[in-house]
Amino acid sequence: MKNDKSDKDIEVFRQQAHQLVDWMADYFRDIEKYPVKSKVKPGEVYDLLPPSPPENSEDFRTIMDDFNRIIMPGITHWQHPSFHAYFNANNSFPSILGEMLTATLGAQCMIWDTSPAAAELEELVMNWLKQMMELPSEWHGVIQDTASTSTLVALLTARERISGFRVNKEGFAGQKRMTWYCSEEAHSSIEKAVKIAGFGSENLRKIAVDESFAMIPEKLEERILKDMEGGFEPVGVIAAAGTTSTLAVDPLRPIGEICRKYNLWYHIDAAYAGNTALLPEKRRLLDGLELADSYVFNPHKWMFTNFDLSAYFVRDKEALIRTFEILPEYLKTRSAGQTNNYRDWGIQLGRRFRALKLWFVIRTYGVSGIRETFRKHIALAEDFKNFLEKDGRFEIMAPVRFNLVCFRYRPANTSDEQKINELNKAILEAINDTGKAYITHTKLNGKYTLRFVAGQTRVEKKHIDQFIELLNAVIKQPELKK
Repeated sequence: MKNDKSDKDIEVFRQQAHQLVDWMADYFRDIEKYPVKSKVKPGEVYDLLPPSPPENSEDFRTIMDDFNRIIMPGITHWQHPSFHAYFNANNSFPSILGEMLTATLGAQCMIWDTSPAAAELEELVMNWLKQMMELPSEWHGVIQDTASTSTLVALLTARERISGFRVNKEGFAGQKRMTWYCSEEAHSSIEKAVKIAGFGSENLRKIAVDESFAMIPEKLEERILKDMEGGFEPVGVIAAAGTTSTLAVDPLRPIGEICRKYNLWYHIDAAYAGNTALLPEKRRLLDGLELADSYVFNPHKWMFTNFDLSAYFVRDKEALIRTFEILPEYLKTRSAGQTNNYRDWGIQLGRRFRALKLWFVIRTYGVSGIRETFRKHIALAEDFKNFLEKDGRFEIMAPVRFNLVCFRYRPANTSDEQKINELNKAILEAINDTGKAYITHTKLNGKYTLRFVAGQTRVEKKHIDQFIELLNAVIKQPELKK
């Protein structure tokens, strides 16, 4: 019997979906008309929303009107080509289309049986990434949501390996105090992971960095030996292949050799810069990757793939699975042992079909197209650095290795570091308040430093030129000359 209501619902959905696609296309056409950083004040969006849910259904037009009137003013536009802040969370047209299909299918891809294609496509695209980036063939890949989760997965796996898988069963009772090591410039997610995994933040050793903000291997080995002499049990080292503040790359090979020497787990966090392993000319900066026990980078940062999608690789697949595997009766299937059940490769049981959007991206761009765009972004950052150096009013605060430029304005009439810090903070706020661009800051050796990233999917030379014009205009403002 024909279901007229169902057919009608589908036609209404078709009409609304077409309207949304038109809105999406218009959004990208007009995106440069929006302020890059939202200008709303705290609580402003919340106060415009009704305090209670609607008792009765509301029509699509009303919902979209409220979306445009209330929600859009509170959005910071990460896909704006003048978004130069943090590290990009890029998308692209093929990724959006893949994400639309993922949402439509609504598959929960926890095991092979719940969607065989999801499991097998994930295995394929992770193997594609290994080939594209010349990663070790013996590594095994899995998609996690973020690099933060990936780091936690690495720490938990290392914890179980060193304890003979006893902590999962017995807790830490009877274990020595376990220690981890990272640089002073390492991402905050490492300390969070150390806390969540039960090691305790006091047992994370932050190793000194050199003048380029990379970990000093000799200092690392000194601290490992000191801890061993003090009765601690060193577990592992997290090296950064691209720190958050400056994209500094720790000396991966010497650190890896120290880990091999003392039988420590070696995790490399390459969340952003790891994407450039696709470029043969940049692989020398990542020399030593093959020594890692685990490795992560984020296609959702630079490889034009909608957030979230983190590529996590591990050498010892069995240690990973043994750490996370649990098999209640309702998850037992006859395909067990024949396929990858990725719910055993990480924290979550439920899993999205993330591989689909990455598959769309790689096939649409091709490896050469992705490389070409990466090279363009790196060249744009180099152009901006060259402007700063030639101008004479600015300092480059860290080596420019990829597409991040760390700099500050240094007026000739003052050497007061506090005043220079305050001035650069004022410059950042003035730039962001215009809505024409968005940048962020860090502190390097106590100096307030502006960070400029040229990595948005659709950024072009004209956007770099526009930022330079904006920077010059802001510096000329009377209130900044006082």
